[in-house]
Amino acid sequence: MPGELETLLAHIGQKFDVAFEPLQVDEGQLQVLTIRNMQAHLDSLLVRKAIRDPLRDLPLWAKVWPGSFLLGRFLRKYPCEGKSLLELGAGCGVLGLVAARHGFARVVVSDVVEDALRFARANVLQNGLDGRVETCRLDVTTPGKDARFPEGFDYIAASEILYLDTLHRPLLKFLSRHLRPGGKAFFCTDMARAKPHFAKLAARSFHLTEGHLGLKSRDEQGQEQRRVYSILILEHA
Repeated sequence: MPGELETLLAHIGQKFDVAFEPLQVDEGQLQVLTIRNMQAHLDSLLVRKAIRDPLRDLPLWAKVWPGSFLLGRFLRKYPCEGKSLLELGAGCGVLGLVAARHGFARVVVSDVVEDALRFARANVLQNGLDGRVETCRLDVTTPGKDARFPEGFDYIAASEILYLDTLHRPLLKFLSRHLRPGGKAFFCTDMARAKPHFAKLAARSFHLTEGHLGLKSRDEQGQEQRRVYSILILEHA
């Protein structure tokens, strides 16, 4: 009888051509599920006229965004023993996987896209992190405190989720409800997509610190590029 991972991969394979690819991290190597021929997949979406809302219909969540990797490494500066971490807009869950490997006691990776959560769950199982990392659907625009997390989180982190201005106010309200006393929230954004408006809003309710980190990566053509990322750190004022 197939196990959960085999069943999940069979389900994913009905829609996507996928394979696990290695990602080197400080704590070793992760295996990350990747759409094998992204361009062919995008072409098929165009042919079928399946792209109505690019932010939802394009599998941007399947990409390993450098900011997720960078923020996962940045979190190593903070105490992890006995600490909980919630990743918002997790996509395939790389940030959460890196945090779990580092030693956080509880990691929850969340998204609103069901396909993203399936990829994230497959990554959790493939990397032997079941029991350490949970996956769940979570929408920060839902009012009230989420009953699944009555104690809140020590840390909340997200990479590249500030692109929608309409999300800013609900996101800050979510943080107020779900950060534990003394907790911190971290947002990593490529400076090319920086949102100063969010920082101004956040400073009204939180103590705000901003730092900048550089990261070398390669584009789809294999050319090396250096990008600068903003990391916003929010603490209850």
